[in-house]
Amino acid sequence: MNPLMDVSALNHRMTSGKRTVLLDVRWALGDPHGREHYLEAHIPGAVYVDLPTRLAGPADPAQGRHPLPPLQQFQESARCWGIRDNDVVVAYDDTGGTAAARLWWMLRNAGMSTVFLLDGGLSAWRAAGYAVEGGLEQASLGDVTLTDGAMPVIDAPQAAQWPERGVLLDARAGERYRGEVEPVDPRAGHIPGAVSAPTAGNIGGDGRFLPPEELRERFTALGVRPDVPTAVYCGSGVTAAHEIAALEIAGFPAALYPGSFSQWSNDSANEVATGAAP
Repeated sequence: MNPLMDVSALNHRMTSGKRTVLLDVRWALGDPHGREHYLEAHIPGAVYVDLPTRLAGPADPAQGRHPLPPLQQFQESARCWGIRDNDVVVAYDDTGGTAAARLWWMLRNAGMSTVFLLDGGLSAWRAAGYAVEGGLEQASLGDVTLTDGAMPVIDAPQAAQWPERGVLLDARAGERYRGEVEPVDPRAGHIPGAVSAPTAGNIGGDGRFLPPEELRERFTALGVRPDVPTAVYCGSGVTAAHEIAALEIAGFPAALYPGSFSQWSNDSANEVATGAAP
């Protein structure tokens, strides 16, 4: 299923009265002001989702900086956003989908199939000439029932062995993969055997995902094949979800390592590699 919805399709749904739950997930590493950005201007009807408190549990060295929250807690949040069973949900941000993809993945993992990323996010919406509004949107309480385990995941021991049986992609920026810089985690570098595949390579200059054929070419060049198991990690399991969406667009299934490098690097028993080679 295509994980994307374009702005014209969203606008058509909104103007034709089709029920759509629209969620604003603006967040970026180093920019904690997503709520302020939302209050200033957002797509009409969008409900704000705070990624650090709603899409993650408390940071824990044993689990990572953004561990997945308990299912019951996530279900309560989803109901507060107004989600009902079988709703169409559209998530967006203003960073090429890198934050909104976390919510997309979590809802897909929780059993929802009709959940989409707004391709290009708020920038694409504005570029199309559609209106925005300020203030806070309050949703009517939903009644969705969520489950768990619909999307594949791996843990740290599996990540250690994954390169022996498949492709492990590191979705962080290249300089973090190589160990040249590390702004937040205790050690710099990457999981041995992982291949560098920065999330930024999934989108064009307009913030939209690259066409399926270009994404397929990109991932094939990195060793991804339909018959080769693929898994993805990043710093804390957030932008890796964006890579999984890009892989899905390209026609490749992939598993998420939720703890990602923030969990891996906090365990002194785990080796860390540096440099450009896996």
